[in-house]
Amino acid sequence: MQMDAAAFEQLVVDELDLLPDDMVDGLDNVVFVVEDRPEDGSLDLLGLYDGLALTERGQYGLGELPDRIIVYREPHLEQCDTEDELRDEIHTTLVHEIAHFYGIDDEQLHELGWA
Repeated sequence: MQMDAAAFEQLVVDELDLLPDDMVDGLDNVVFVVEDRPEDGSLDLLGLYDGLALTERGQYGLGELPDRIIVYREPHLEQCDTEDELRDEIHTTLVHEIAHFYGIDDEQLHELGWA
């Protein structure tokens, strides 16, 4: 599947807007970033939470750089054949990475069907 960076980023914004308020309202000091690929160049990783989960924060927040949720464009495009599939995968990736912000690990996400 082919899609330029601007169109893909708009899909990410659209899917973020569709997430429940109670999921996104608690996000503190988090930015969402779209990048083409992970640093290692692989196409296996769809997203990444780069930060310190709420469950591990303690005195976090005073002058800290924002946590990042990164959505990788090229791996998504590689795994999807249609725009509907792409939207679904972006949605799943966002939920998965936001869950890491809240301290939910991959094992729990698998049990919940989000991994």
